[in-house]
Amino acid sequence: MLRESLGLTEAGMRNFKRGVFFCALANLVLMAPLCVLFLLVAAFFEHLVAGAPLPDLAPYAVGCVAVVAAVAATQALEYRFTYGPVYQESTRKREAIAEHLRRLPLSFFGKRDLSDLTSAIMKDCADQERMFMHVMPQLFGTGISTLVMAVGIVAFDWRLGIAAFWPVPVAFAIFAATSRAARRKVAAKEERRLALADGVQEYLDCAQEIRATNQARAFLRDLGGKLDDFERSEVASELLTGVSISSSQAVLKLGIASVVLVGAGLMVSGQVGFLTYFGFLLVVTRVYDPVNVVLQSSSELLEMRHAIRRTNGLMRTPAMGGSPEFRPRGFDLSFEDVSFSYGEGARVLDRVSFTAREGQVTALVGPSGSGKSTCAKLAARFWDPDAGTVRLGGVDVSGIDPEALLSAYAEVFQDVVLFDETVMENIRLGRADATDGEVLAAARAANCDEFVHALPEGYQTRIGENGARLSGGERQRISIARALLKDAPVVLLDEATASLDVENESQVQRALSRLLAGKTVLVIAHRMRTVMGADKVVVLEGGTVVEQGAPDDLLRREGGLFRRMVELQGAAADWRV
Repeated sequence: MLRESLGLTEAGMRNFKRGVFFCALANLVLMAPLCVLFLLVAAFFEHLVAGAPLPDLAPYAVGCVAVVAAVAATQALEYRFTYGPVYQESTRKREAIAEHLRRLPLSFFGKRDLSDLTSAIMKDCADQERMFMHVMPQLFGTGISTLVMAVGIVAFDWRLGIAAFWPVPVAFAIFAATSRAARRKVAAKEERRLALADGVQEYLDCAQEIRATNQARAFLRDLGGKLDDFERSEVASELLTGVSISSSQAVLKLGIASVVLVGAGLMVSGQVGFLTYFGFLLVVTRVYDPVNVVLQSSSELLEMRHAIRRTNGLMRTPAMGGSPEFRPRGFDLSFEDVSFSYGEGARVLDRVSFTAREGQVTALVGPSGSGKSTCAKLAARFWDPDAGTVRLGGVDVSGIDPEALLSAYAEVFQDVVLFDETVMENIRLGRADATDGEVLAAARAANCDEFVHALPEGYQTRIGENGARLSGGERQRISIARALLKDAPVVLLDEATASLDVENESQVQRALSRLLAGKTVLVIAHRMRTVMGADKVVVLEGGTVVEQGAPDDLLRREGGLFRRMVELQGAAADWRV
């Protein structure tokens, strides 16, 4: 239960226990200098009172050296079993989250806010890393060492022990009494922080559109309001926590006063000696320091609980599973009465059935919103259907591990994703072990050569975040080159040539015709001339299949949707400004 509540792996929990042990040991060893000082004062006191000879200082000097060595050793062990293992645990946790995210269905990302996910992966892990280095082992270690000292002191003299330690539970009770309200403040602050992060990200992503519509002033005013809301929630959270901590620390200081008063009374009445009284005064000057450290970090403890809850929730999200072995009988892609909806919305697909044969080009056409892109995503198991079955080579794709399944697919979608790397490396993502020659051949086939040679460093030019330095058509061609390089048996093309001009589209189409021979090809396009060379056309409308067959056969159908779309697009081609 403790491991789960702290969000630790098994190895992390073992290291955490070691860190707690050495933190407690280090706290106890830090009391050793007080013991040496007490013994030295006791020897001098005996000399002054009883006339005993002056003590030999050599044993005390040796004791001081031993104490310094013990303190250094325990501090080093505390550091070794706290800081190093925390970095290792942080690495394991980040890798586990990244691996889990890789296996989550895309529906998860549609439901979660991007800023929230970024915060969980980056900020929450960093917060936990800091807390497990600086607070958590000290918190548990302090509790153990304080308990050990309390038992020992109470056993020595229960009256002075109670006078010394009664403030500790009272201080924590004050903190606990305000912790629920503090947690609400932390949650409100986190909500406003995410709203602010969303606003900043939206402004950066949409800066061009915001300026083009003269909305920059209004957008920044709204962003300023979110910043003010976050600032107010931050101040409110810090104020509540600060009052709670200050009150708790003030109560701790009363412990010194109570020891002075109780000890003085007991000494005057002859119930304790001066050395006992002096020893207790030494102890209370040190015993509250670790407790103060924990109280000062309490606000971070509250925030860490929120961070752990969020990362644990992320890790509990069910991932897509399936068999790692994928042995299809050929690569025919078939939809059998497939229905699908995004979340609680209306059905996007309703009992869709068709087959894309191996070695043929199958085109999906239909009005916008008819479900064409959804079919492509279900084919690659980016989502699982609500009903029905998608099969590849006779195998139900919902029973196959997504990683194994996607090795059979090459995809080019309308929304191209590129990385801030060179042109060469962006294409090489299609197949990591491809040679430079193979990368260049794929680039030429996708008609990339002309624009790449115009770049400052050719194929070694970095293209910016998501290809920001390239045009839409250039980015699309790199994506096509990447798919060609992968040379997978199934190719999904979702508006793959949408950003190309007529000349480039024709060249890329010729390249695709040559290089995709023998593969199962599923093409989605709005341009009717793009699909006229397909072997089969599946026409979707309102999420259902209304027609399917060869393009020429569909063109001859009176009143058919495909024929009407071709005629409308032909009429639009004659439009003039």
